[in-house]
Amino acid sequence: MRIQELLKGKGSDVVTVTSDATIGQLVQTLADRKIGAVVVVDDGAITGIISERDVVRALPQGDAGLLDRPVSSLMTSDVVTCTPDDEISALAASMTEHRFRHLPVVRDDELVGIVSIGDIVKFRLDELQHERDQLESYITS
Repeated sequence: MRIQELLKGKGSDVVTVTSDATIGQLVQTLADRKIGAVVVVDDGAITGIISERDVVRALPQGDAGLLDRPVSSLMTSDVVTCTPDDEISALAASMTEHRFRHLPVVRDDELVGIVSIGDIVKFRLDELQHERDQLESYITS
């Protein structure tokens, strides 16, 4: 199965911020939208990704002005992306190996979605349940 199949079910809505947004604005967006990460986009191009994990890791530094700092100060600027044609199983393995949980989906340099490891796990569980149901139906008929 490919990422495009996963996006059909989950949708292609992607929450973005600009690199000059504050960490406080980012945290509010994460809370309001009940999400774990956003893609950083400036002038139509992906310039980074930032997650709740990035913010939590900065907290022990005791920076009283953390919420006023720009997103660019914490974001990951070397963003790994995928395409809608990529295989879900290969991406699951890569995300696990490299320990990242969110992956922007890009087609022709345009952001068309985002997938999380949770999305992939849910998709796979749904797929396994469907296979189980089909086997049960076959056995009992």
